[in-house]
Amino acid sequence: MKILLVTHATFEQPGSIKTWAEHNGHLIEEVKPYAGETLPEIIPFDMVVMMGGPQSPLTIENTPYLNDEIEMLKIALKKNKKIIGVCLGAQLIAEALGAKTERSPNREIGSYSLTLLEDAKCDPVFSQYDSTIDVMHWHSDMPGIPKGAKLIAKSEGCPRQIFRYGDRVYGFQCHFELTKKLVDGMIRHCKHDLKNGDFVMTEKELANVDYDEINSKMDAVLDYLSQLN
Repeated sequence: MKILLVTHATFEQPGSIKTWAEHNGHLIEEVKPYAGETLPEIIPFDMVVMMGGPQSPLTIENTPYLNDEIEMLKIALKKNKKIIGVCLGAQLIAEALGAKTERSPNREIGSYSLTLLEDAKCDPVFSQYDSTIDVMHWHSDMPGIPKGAKLIAKSEGCPRQIFRYGDRVYGFQCHFELTKKLVDGMIRHCKHDLKNGDFVMTEKELANVDYDEINSKMDAVLDYLSQLN
């Protein structure tokens, strides 16, 4: 596959997604609209991966390039491309499908469990897991849920964690791709986020998360999408 990777910050990189792609012989082309780079034509790509970042659709007037990303996603959806959105990326997919971003009831930073919902039972990936799974979080916003999408999971701190649209589009407010190295970098750049909260871990707690187990869930999503025509 040829994968278009859209990033939004130097410290929010694809982590285990890149590892999976390299291991399986897929090509990644990265574009950085936040740095002034122009989005490419979408047709040559098999998959689009939209990463997270400090930006927010709630203040899109400050980051107008996000409008271009939303328009690109509308084209990708019409072309039936495989799409993964992480955090901000999930919000942008939802925006492209007409569902507006909102503030999350709680800021979540750290590893907290998701509860898989009724629609997870028929999901091609998440039906294989128990009713709760651990995952990483680092957010204050949450996506809207597009009309026709399936809400797959929620957490105690946020009611919209995973949605699937059709059979080849996943939006993750949570993070399955983060590695310890990436989290260390996020701590350096976003230490101000680590304020006391009901769903905010300390630096020491973040260092003890089992990232490999969390990454295996992202591998499962990518394995599933890669076998689709």
